[in-house]
Amino acid sequence: MDLKQLEYFVRVAELGSFTRAAVALDIAQPALSRQVRLLEVELRQTLLTRNGRGAVPTEAGKLLLAHGRGILHQVERAKEELGRVRGSLAGRVAVGLPTSVARMLTVPLTRAFRQQMPDATISISEGLSVAMQDSLVNGRLDIAVLYNAQSSAEIETVPLQDEDLLLVQMRPPGLLEDPAPGSIALPEVAQLPLVIPSRPNAIRMQVEAEMANIGCRPKIALEIDGVSAILDLVADGAGCAVLSRNAVAHSVRPSAFSVRAIHEPVLRTKLSLATSSLRPTTLTQQATLALIRQTAEAVMRNGC
Repeated sequence: MDLKQLEYFVRVAELGSFTRAAVALDIAQPALSRQVRLLEVELRQTLLTRNGRGAVPTEAGKLLLAHGRGILHQVERAKEELGRVRGSLAGRVAVGLPTSVARMLTVPLTRAFRQQMPDATISISEGLSVAMQDSLVNGRLDIAVLYNAQSSAEIETVPLQDEDLLLVQMRPPGLLEDPAPGSIALPEVAQLPLVIPSRPNAIRMQVEAEMANIGCRPKIALEIDGVSAILDLVADGAGCAVLSRNAVAHSVRPSAFSVRAIHEPVLRTKLSLATSSLRPTTLTQQATLALIRQTAEAVMRNGC
């Protein structure tokens, strides 16, 4: 079995389209189709069903996709081990970050990664914790930072940081600093119009669960996915938000907002580093895990 053909098939199956896969692989679409067809001929199986919307794996294709990801992962691991023999960490590490974390972590993490592992490459993507857990399982991500995640048969997690969630409001014009408004009880937060992400965002689910525990429901003004957009709307007076202090501190205009601690109860979200339990971590991935922890601790400490 030709590894290049296997890689092409896996990419088409993951992206669900020969067109998108050709762009991602930087190969002409006819050549890509020909290579996948040769793989089908060799295996005597139809691997993909072509239709007007793209390409969908057949039952045989789903089986090969599961094996193919593992095979390609092991090939990358072998390359990394060979790199270690010559004294360097190599290979590619795919990292997933929640949007609020990506905003403050992407630049310092990328800078540190390049300095410490010049022979390796890092790929960073943003997403919801639920979607990133799926990506860890199916091999699209090697490492993810997740909100409120639990270890399972498929996912291993270790604590990274705990963050208090705060009420974020528009700062009145002309006011240069907060007028020491003090904290606010969660039942009072439930009476305020919130600009909040849609389900299944982890913070949204936590806010709803904590309010339900005290017999309240959030008053949703707008459902907006994206921390930057939420903060822009809060600054424009569309409502309030529930976010971490670091999300505000690393925004474009932190001075545009006032923040208040929430009590009765305190809302605290847990960030974890997660990897797949189905595949062993490579040395480069282990080094990246340590680097994420170091970078996150430094950034969050400086942001508080």
